[in-house]
Amino acid sequence: MKIGGLQKVSLIDYPGKISAIIFTQGCNFRCPYCHNPELVEQKLYRPCLSEKDILAFLTTRQGKLDAVTITGGEPTLQKDLIPFIKKIRNMGFAVKLDSNGSQPDVLASMIQERLLDFVALDVKAPIEKYQSVVQIPVAIDVIRESIRLVLKAKIQHEFRTTILASLLTAKDILAIVREIAGAKRYALQKFQPARTLNKRYIQEKTYSDEEFLKIKKQLEKNVPLIIIR
Repeated sequence: MKIGGLQKVSLIDYPGKISAIIFTQGCNFRCPYCHNPELVEQKLYRPCLSEKDILAFLTTRQGKLDAVTITGGEPTLQKDLIPFIKKIRNMGFAVKLDSNGSQPDVLASMIQERLLDFVALDVKAPIEKYQSVVQIPVAIDVIRESIRLVLKAKIQHEFRTTILASLLTAKDILAIVREIAGAKRYALQKFQPARTLNKRYIQEKTYSDEEFLKIKKQLEKNVPLIIIR
């Protein structure tokens, strides 16, 4: 495992549970607003943390933490992700996966083996805008298959989209909701201009609180739980 970071405790990342967060190194998307550039751009990589040390730390947190969240970067690019998750589950932790949905075969394997308790799937844009947002060629059928897998799986899930006013309109967000029809939970994530993969995007803005509430009201007709964060 290429582990680029560890947050020892989080009260907010896994809904209803206290979790540690493991950040994997490497991503196949190049979203310009990404707030973890050191996990995406190879020249910014830091020395990886030892898998052995991570597992040793988790051993000391048995009975204190409920869960482990695995995020990135893009975790499903890691060749040894599945055996790593099995080790974590054998310690008694629930596992939440954050993914961009680009590797449905990996996602399907984890769901089939019942290795995941929660999946948070990033849906970056409406289908017709996907490539312009993630800034690489992307097979739309792949994204749709990951959405289908999450909707079909009998586990907790969340779909989520980071919102920049320059990239996504209110109509775009409604189009995303149509793609995830049947979802139980959808999060609108406000872009935070702190660190970005493309430095120009530090100057970008999201919508106002009032605009977010207006969009939320429209979406509530289609998804039971809409979260603004």
